[in-house]
Amino acid sequence: MVMVDERRDTAEVLHGTDPFADGTITEPVVRVSEPTRPAIVLGSRQTDELLDLARVADAGLDVVRRRSGGGAVLLRPEAIVWIDLVVPHGTAPDDVRGSMIWAGERWREALVARGAERHRLDVHDGGMECTPWSGLVCFAGLGPGEITVEGRKLVGLSQRRTRHGVRIQGQVHRRSILGEMPALFSVDTPSVPIAEVATLADANLADTALADVTAHELAVSLAESIAGPAAARTTPV
Repeated sequence: MVMVDERRDTAEVLHGTDPFADGTITEPVVRVSEPTRPAIVLGSRQTDELLDLARVADAGLDVVRRRSGGGAVLLRPEAIVWIDLVVPHGTAPDDVRGSMIWAGERWREALVARGAERHRLDVHDGGMECTPWSGLVCFAGLGPGEITVEGRKLVGLSQRRTRHGVRIQGQVHRRSILGEMPALFSVDTPSVPIAEVATLADANLADTALADVTAHELAVSLAESIAGPAAARTTPV
């Protein structure tokens, strides 16, 4: 059985909620997180000294830190879909790289189920690929399991592992918003432009209906990709 869980709150609450607070989980959960306010989310090793806080405030963004590593992520509720896979140990491969590739494959199956063209979705199975921006911005790099469309990143992943289970956070964009990020930093930034991401519409150029897929529909397809159509069930928001 795979449960689909949907939550709506600030990014700070959504990131701060520990899915393992009650101990070891016994079945997978596909969790939709819908932020109620825009935010810039820093990786666990980043500090807000990286940011121009005046510009961040002018942009209407909360500043939040997540427990997983990597670079900063921009959350604008209307522009992104955020879904986590919260799974017991043994559901995915036990190593970090293997479990990320497993998650990317589940995402690809879910996107294809909703109309994406499989041959256009590449699950990265190599090592971390860095760019001049990837130390600052999560979507500027490419890690194991992340999905690209014609070289542009579509699905970004990050992971937190505890003795109680694994949380693999995933994000896709309805529209590209990475261009907003350079102006938010107070530190020196690379001279090269930041690359734009792929969006849900880019996953199927022949039919852009995928851009209108709901987070709930994607979550149900993710649950089915983990356990099969008969094993997915939904809980109220």
